[in-house]
Amino acid sequence: MKRRKASTKQALGECAREEPVPDQSQTLLLPDTHDRPGSVGISSTHAVSDRKTCLGGERVHSPSPVERLRTSGVISLEGGEFDLENNVWIVGDDESAVVIDASHDHEEIARGLGDRELMAIVCTHGHSDHVNAAADLADLTDSPILLHPDDTELWHHVHPGREPDAPLLHGEMLRAGDVELQVLHTPGHTPGGVCLYAPELSTVFTGDTLFPGGPGATGQAFSDFPRIIASIRDHLVTLPGDTVVHPGHGESTTIAEAAENLEVWASRGF
Repeated sequence: MKRRKASTKQALGECAREEPVPDQSQTLLLPDTHDRPGSVGISSTHAVSDRKTCLGGERVHSPSPVERLRTSGVISLEGGEFDLENNVWIVGDDESAVVIDASHDHEEIARGLGDRELMAIVCTHGHSDHVNAAADLADLTDSPILLHPDDTELWHHVHPGREPDAPLLHGEMLRAGDVELQVLHTPGHTPGGVCLYAPELSTVFTGDTLFPGGPGATGQAFSDFPRIIASIRDHLVTLPGDTVVHPGHGESTTIAEAAENLEVWASRGF
């Protein structure tokens, strides 16, 4: 992967300040506020922090291996415009990291990275709200964009004339600081949807494939409900039940809850 020429803090002339990171020996309760039916709260035994950004100042805590930024923007869908909040996941250590889904605001994401080297921008799929800040963030940080090739057409709807830098392939291993991420191809929401599994953290980042209340939406072009159910059955509920699921929107869940409800979701058809 290409290495960036300067830290994101140097590029922006600013830095990130983060919220206090929970002690990793404690259980962090993540209340589920996703608007899907059947949502419940879950607990995670690894540290997750929500970062806030600021102008000036220095980082006051070492970053957690998993950090969430919430970014917001307006998307166009079926002739209307909608406000949408996304989860941007930063995974790594205090030296380097990857960004999972560069959404809406590349400068806010860069501030969240602070001094760390950005090794890659990983796209869980090609929908606009998950990739609309990817090109600007890549240009700012001189970092590669990774996308499954089956979502290239969706990518070009957002970034015509520009190609992702490298493909994401099923079974491939990525390194984010001290964390290894295994690529799982999970089509259904889109043809090239992927999840990123971090076994050492008992965590999987699911983009729009899996939420607390069920699978991601399959009512749009390129989507397929039977295929997303098969992806969840074949590649996600086979993970250990205590694996924490971090989706692209809203709050988190566990693989155990998904396994318990999968057949209900399959029967209801959404």
